[in-house]
Amino acid sequence: MPENAGYLAAGPRVGLRHFTQEDGAEFTERARESRSLHEPWLFPPGSADAYARYAGRLIEDPTKAGFLVCERDSGAIAGFININNIVAGGFLCGALGYGAFAHAAGRGLMTEALDLVVRYAFGELGLHRLEINVQPGNTGSIALARRCGFRREGFSPDFIHIDGAWRDHERWAITSEMTGPR
Repeated sequence: MPENAGYLAAGPRVGLRHFTQEDGAEFTERARESRSLHEPWLFPPGSADAYARYAGRLIEDPTKAGFLVCERDSGAIAGFININNIVAGGFLCGALGYGAFAHAAGRGLMTEALDLVVRYAFGELGLHRLEINVQPGNTGSIALARRCGFRREGFSPDFIHIDGAWRDHERWAITSEMTGPR
């Protein structure tokens, strides 16, 4: 792979790039392979039609920014991180959602990628605050938030509708002041 391969941001092992419709086959194959890792917390698109709708929203909606996490040595998609519900004005905030794919899980790639997304959000996007809402039993996601410097700010019962029910969530956040100079 070329050194920067068109990445928006890159670290030693991963690069971030935006979603494209052309990524559908690889993304959905990885999502299907990773079902046991994701469920019951996350349900990324596993079919071509579902991916086309999902990526279309990330590409076209200005209140969203989607990033594919790619391994720099191979270009393979290792996971994804999305900033949803981006609000401008006095708020300058967005809500993060993310998932690693099974072949990349446990290798530290998502930690590197989330750090890159935080820098990109506070730099390029000009945001001030990022939030992560995590179901209390999702210990892997909570550990990632903690490793990347997010602080636990509270608990919200019946907060997000997932898999047919309203689920409790812990609220984690980071602000630009917490990250130091970029």
